Order: sequence, then structure tokens, then C-alpha cells
Amino acid sequence: MAHRIPTTHVGSLPRTDELLAANDRRARGAIGDEEFAAVLADGVRRVVARQRETGLDIVNEGEYGHITSGPVDYGAWWNYSFSRLGGLTMTDEDRWANPDIVRSTPGRLRLTSFPDRRDRAAFRAAYEDPDSGILTGRAAVGNPRITGPLTYTGAGAVGADIRLLLEALADAGLAPSDGFIAALSPGSAARMRNEYYDDDVDLLAACADAMHEEYRAITDAGLTVQIDAPDIAESWDQINPEPTVSDYRDFIALRIDAVNRALEGIPEEQVRLHVCWGSWHGPHTTDIPFADIVDLVLSVRAHGYSFEAANARHEHEWRLWQHVGLPEDKVIIPGVVSHSTNVVEHPELVAERIANFVQVVGPDRVIASTDCGLGGRVHPLIAWAKLASLVEGARLAGDRLDA
Repeated sequence: MAHRIPTTHVGSLPRTDELLAANDRRARGAIGDEEFAAVLADGVRRVVARQRETGLDIVNEGEYGHITSGPVDYGAWWNYSFSRLGGLTMTDEDRWANPDIVRSTPGRLRLTSFPDRRDRAAFRAAYEDPDSGILTGRAAVGNPRITGPLTYTGAGAVGADIRLLLEALADAGLAPSDGFIAALSPGSAARMRNEYYDDDVDLLAACADAMHEEYRAITDAGLTVQIDAPDIAESWDQINPEPTVSDYRDFIALRIDAVNRALEGIPEEQVRLHVCWGSWHGPHTTDIPFADIVDLVLSVRAHGYSFEAANARHEHEWRLWQHVGLPEDKVIIPGVVSHSTNVVEHPELVAERIANFVQVVGPDRVIASTDCGLGGRVHPLIAWAKLASLVEGARLAGDRLDA
């Protein structure tokens, strides 16, 4: 019998046309909560069934309860939290339009605005060209400011996510342990404009305590929580001028501590951490090498570690696992198909990418995945083709282990 390499993905899947229309109509007040809930429930049932038909092993609800601004949306993984946290004041300010310039100094790192990121500065004309393909088609999204004590107000929303996923898993003949729900990391939540807390330590603690309630609800239901923490790697590009690696490690160590604070009392076997360098289709020449932070990533109290390993800036980094000691009770969840290209990876290439990791850490410690969420980043037809290629590549890799 051939060895089986399990498959999953990072979370966001293409929304159905019906759900996108319902999102829009709900935002305009054209439908009520009950009608929207019916569309959402049908969408979740269908997306779970389609994941199983495609052959994925560990599935989710597609993040369908994380409302999107349209077919192209790079930020729904973060924006959903705006309606689940108290202490925020909404604005109409889109994060990519914020003109602020913030400069860091040695030993005192601060995030600058999105337009002032170093990759954007290096390729400004490309970023600002609507036909370049970098940010094409996205709608502006208003971002909040933190103006009071942060609290978690999303019990009803996450409860609906949980209930719909559990029902869809049961319909598909799957157990709760076969499902996961993605949730925002404290460090990512803390990237909102802060007008209330005195310093990062207090802000991160408040974010951790608020998000703990979402993590707890997901895991109490028997599901796995995926902590979406692009802030751990992506923030490097948002610090201007470029800091020393030592200063940056100190900066993200606070964010790692916040994740672990938020995970207190939650079983490690029900936690996986997702790290990426952002989901926009830019050059990414200022990404920090994974080798510079991987030990800090592994200090998060999780069972699995998801990271980008298929895109052109990070595919070569599989070799670092030849030198990094993966704890015996942990697994890695490398991306072997990418969200940053419309090219559908050939299953043979997917199998080769999987084999690189298998030969280093062993076949029982690899779960094949995507680099990041596919929903809102590539066309639905392409997204599902990528997932099919992922599954076929994993089958090929497993077959060859016993050849």
C-alpha cells in the first residue's frame, strides 16, 4: 500500500457568486441577517463538499464567514476581525491609501504605512499602475482605529462559523478533527492604528486576550485553529529604514509571546500556525529570509507550522530544514502550490517539492498545502485547478515513497 501524504490549504477559498452577491446586498441593507445566513450555510456546505471531491484531507469552511469586499480581496483574513473586536472606531481610510511616514530607529522599531513599505518604494510605479497586476481589482476597505479597551465581541459570528463547518463535515462523513478554522494572530490585530494603548506590550496583551476567546471557541468544538500570523515575517518590509536582524527578532519576539499568551490552555495538537510574506502579487524583494526567524516561529506552541515554499522568493528555502531541528512531535505544512501566480503547477513539480521536505524531515511529518489563501487572490477556476494539482502531486509523492 502506498504511503499517503495528507493535503490541506491555508484557508481562504473562492466565494460563490451567490455569496458574493449576498455580501454586497447585505452591506447595502438590501437583505437581512436571516436571508444572508441561508446563503452562507449553503455556500459552506458546498465548499466543504467540493474540497472532499477534490481529494483534500484537512478542510475548512473556506473562510466564507469572513466577509469579502468583492471577488478580489487580499485582506479578508484580517478585515473580518473589525466586526469581532470591541474598542474600535471605524474609518473610511483604506490601508493602502494611508500617507503616513513612520521612521524607525535602532532599538525602536515601528511599523510605517502600507504605501511607505520598502518593496513598494522600490517599485512604486509598478505598484501604482492599475494594470500591473499587483493590486488590480481590489476594492478600498475602511480600516478602524483602536480607541478603547479591546474586547472580543464575535462570539455569535465565530459560533456560526463553527456550527456550519461541523454540519458540513458531518454531511461529508468527516470528523471535527478533519476541519480547521483560521483566526487572526494578536500581532496582526495590533497593526491597526492604535490611539489607546501606551505601548506595544500592552497592545499585544490586549489583542492576545481578545483573540484567545475565538481560538478557544474553535478548539472547544474539536476543530483545529489556524493562527494567521503574516505579521511575523511580513512586518520586516513595513519597517523603514531596514532594521538589523537582531532588532527585528526582538520586535517579533513580542508578537510570538502574544501568540503563546493567546494559546494558553489550548491543546497544542489543535493548533497550527501560518506564516507568510503577504498575499499581494508584488515583487517581494524585501522579504526577510525564513532562516532568520524560523527558530522563533518554532517557539509558538503549535503542532503544525504552515509557510510559503512554492513562490519564486522562497521555494529555495526548503534546504534550511536540513539544519533546523524540527521537534519530534511537530509537523510542517509547506506550501507547494502558490497563490501569487496564475500558472497551475504541474503535479510532477508538486511531487518534487513535497519530496524535498519528506527527505529532510520524514514522510509522516509533512502535510502538503498552499502558500497562502487562494480565495480573492486568483480566479476560482485557477484556484480549484491548483488544489487538484496539489492533491495529485501528493499522491505521486506518496506512491514514490514505496517504489
